[in-house]
Amino acid sequence: EVLTEDPETAFCTLANREDLKPEEGSIHHCLYQFTRNEKLTETNKLLCDVCTQRHYGPKKNVKSEKCIYTNAKKQMLISLAPPILTLHLKRFQQAGFNLRKVNRHIKFPEVIDLAPFCTAKCKNVAEGTTKVLYSLYGVVEHSGTMRSGHYTAYAKMRSMNNHLSDLVLRGQSPQALETEPVKGQWFHISDTHVQAVSASKVLSSQAYLLFYERLL
Repeated sequence: EVLTEDPETAFCTLANREDLKPEEGSIHHCLYQFTRNEKLTETNKLLCDVCTQRHYGPKKNVKSEKCIYTNAKKQMLISLAPPILTLHLKRFQQAGFNLRKVNRHIKFPEVIDLAPFCTAKCKNVAEGTTKVLYSLYGVVEHSGTMRSGHYTAYAKMRSMNNHLSDLVLRGQSPQALETEPVKGQWFHISDTHVQAVSASKVLSSQAYLLFYERLL
């Protein structure tokens, strides 16, 4: 879906991105890079709507008019804050003709704020909101190489999140100003072995998948 937005607000977010100053090697830095503003120039220039329709539409063979390309800006932002946030980290890189696993530790918090990565017109966020908080409840970790390895998981046993239920079942935005992680006990699961662990143990893991639930 293509929408015409006011150029002054099209790239605005719920919270100021420039105040974030994310630490390199953190999940905040990954999100910041993924949602950064990109300039489309030279071979990446865009066609206007009319030229695009003429170039790719039913009359695409018509060459009587010259297509006009123009510089543009591109930015990927979140337009709908999900009840459950799943972050999948790219844990491989190209090394010649081979793929190599990336074992670098990426820092991630128990509570993360998505507001700096949400468009100012985010659909299911109340007007005037400057925080969109999520609490960590699950982590998937992989040990080994690209050819073989073992998956384990960390999961938090916690009480039911009524605000999340309202959001999922009735589409209602949570109203309570919860800013702390959901209380509960963390467990490490490896096949049939389950062991209680501390939050610090979880936060030091080599995360491959991160699962967060929305607080507000």
